[in-house]
Amino acid sequence: MAKLSCSPMVALLETEAKEEEEERILIAVPKKGRLAASVDEILVGAGLSYTRPNRLDVARCKRVPVTIVFLPAADIARFVGEGNVDMGVTGLDIIAECEADVEILDELGMGKCKLAVQAPVGQYKSVEELAGKRICTSFPNLARKYFEKFDQYGDDTRIKYVSGSVEVACALGLADAVVDLVETGTTMRAAGLEIVGKVMDTETVLIKNKHTKHAALVERIHKRIKGYMLSQKSSMMTYNIRRKDLAAAEKITPGAESPTLSPLENEEWISVTVLVRTEEVSDVMDKLQEIGARSLVVFKVDNCRF
Repeated sequence: MAKLSCSPMVALLETEAKEEEEERILIAVPKKGRLAASVDEILVGAGLSYTRPNRLDVARCKRVPVTIVFLPAADIARFVGEGNVDMGVTGLDIIAECEADVEILDELGMGKCKLAVQAPVGQYKSVEELAGKRICTSFPNLARKYFEKFDQYGDDTRIKYVSGSVEVACALGLADAVVDLVETGTTMRAAGLEIVGKVMDTETVLIKNKHTKHAALVERIHKRIKGYMLSQKSSMMTYNIRRKDLAAAEKITPGAESPTLSPLENEEWISVTVLVRTEEVSDVMDKLQEIGARSLVVFKVDNCRF
């Protein structure tokens, strides 16, 4: 197992792994921040419920051989890449910044935003104008690589690392522009900034160590999380349709593989049960009614596997 430092957290991780090395995996998740609650919901939904002791950043799951490790978001990709934990939840931006050698298993559909070059409104029309200037960011490696192509014919852009409140750097006179994450743009606009260039798009992803010794268990947990995530986007619909209109109905609701059909007492009719995307439910019901479907009912899906 790779050793990052002699910190108590690393020592605790090594002890946890050695206790049941052949059958327990470690999953790193953000210990705080806006994504922490959403990630916790995913874990519980995937059957990875746990009890976390007070003031301890390690918790064992109750029914599966998994230990949850709560880490700063910026450390997760590195821990997974170096083999201290088997799986993790982090952002594409963090993976790119620390150049972690990990395998991305799935996009989790949250935390979508972009890493962008932001400058005071009206002062710069393009990123080229910022070449050789002062840039503050929490992503120094990505910022440096991004500006390299603009520094070929002039002074190198001066990249300065700051750990937080990046957006105020320009107002304080610390920088000419910043490289920071933008989701809705509210914070950016409040700071009097605007986007002049995009470094990358990012979102939250599930990752694993490429050389984990517990590949089968990692795959099992991956399937659980993937199934739960799909269930949150899906609804189960059931309706009755005349047999002569079944082909048209199946075009509207093809399902994940194919609809489930059940005969009715009236042989001219048949009952159809099918999985549909939740966001499309109302549109699908409209189309089904137009071809004569009746008794349309929609159910919430708590979990699923395919």
